[in-house]
Amino acid sequence: MSSAWLLPEHIADVLPSEARRIEELRRALLDAARGYGYELVMPPLLEYLESLLSGTGRELDLRTFKLVDQLSGRTMGVRADATPQVARIDAHLLNRRGVTRLCYCGPVLHTRPSGLHATREPLQFGAEIYGHAGLEADLEAQELALEGLHRIGMARLTLDMADARIVRDLLAGVAVDAAVLDQVYACLASKDAACLDDLTRGFPRDSRQGLLALIHLYGGAEVLDDAGKVLPAHAGITAALSDLRWLAEHLGRAHPEVRIGFDLADLSGYAYYSGTRFAVYAEGGADSLVRGGRYDEVGAVFGRNRPAVGFSTDLKELVRWTRVDGTRAAIRAPWGEAPALREAIRRLREQGQTVVCVLPGHEHEVQEFDCDRELTQVTGQWVVKAL
Repeated sequence: MSSAWLLPEHIADVLPSEARRIEELRRALLDAARGYGYELVMPPLLEYLESLLSGTGRELDLRTFKLVDQLSGRTMGVRADATPQVARIDAHLLNRRGVTRLCYCGPVLHTRPSGLHATREPLQFGAEIYGHAGLEADLEAQELALEGLHRIGMARLTLDMADARIVRDLLAGVAVDAAVLDQVYACLASKDAACLDDLTRGFPRDSRQGLLALIHLYGGAEVLDDAGKVLPAHAGITAALSDLRWLAEHLGRAHPEVRIGFDLADLSGYAYYSGTRFAVYAEGGADSLVRGGRYDEVGAVFGRNRPAVGFSTDLKELVRWTRVDGTRAAIRAPWGEAPALREAIRRLREQGQTVVCVLPGHEHEVQEFDCDRELTQVTGQWVVKAL
């Protein structure tokens, strides 16, 4: 018999110090999004499965917990990603013309962790912009992502870019089944040249050579020049490389402190993205802090297939990369019934101060708050003094 207090694997409680830091991150990111004109939405934790999985491919289906709704008998899912929900809100509840900017922050649930130490219950923050097909929207999403990270103290960042159109153009007209294509994508993602060479032996010459070249197309700005030389001169590929160059130039001018790179074989979420895509990394980090890009097909199932671009991040992962001080400065105050004391405490709290009243018999207990000041009585007046 298992202990009643044990939690499932990769599910954990968030304790006070970390919870406070996560809440500070949430507020900072939401404030950054509001500064760009994004409106906050709060989609439900679960809904009908076909709505949750719209345009997302098999990967998200495997990550989604499913259950039967006792009221309707239909299959429901606990969201593993909030982006399809936000697309539904844009398409059916708001149904605005022109540009709509939306942001959100809430828990999602995964059937399996994304890594050895990852949680199955991320706290996902994201921002989406709908209704503009131009690169200006892609640039805004990338700048907002960087702005949010800067606000929470992140520095020495790397932003890597790719474009889903390059691989799709190389595979256009290639007559193989979906299982083989999945293997091709997996080989590209792992940069397994031998595997890719074997899988593409029957592919058209341009497609095969282009796919094999992608494995080596990662690094700095020189990657785009190299790609223009070794990839087929297809219209889609040329447009993708041009768009990546435009974005890199604008980001480089606005954020010279951010290292900008390219990995044209990065295909994470390949069934999801339709154009430019990006990931932001911290120095020394192997996993991305933020992922985003263009996904113009996300609203198709809702009957309103319009341009969309955005990004998301997991605050539980993000907090590991930010400053954690463990405690928060506070004022220690004695407990008492005197009206003047209670009024002094109330006024301090109204001013935004944290005031911890020491209850009788608990004067020496330690808690999260670091009481660096004390409310004490001096000549009949309650004043705050440093400890």
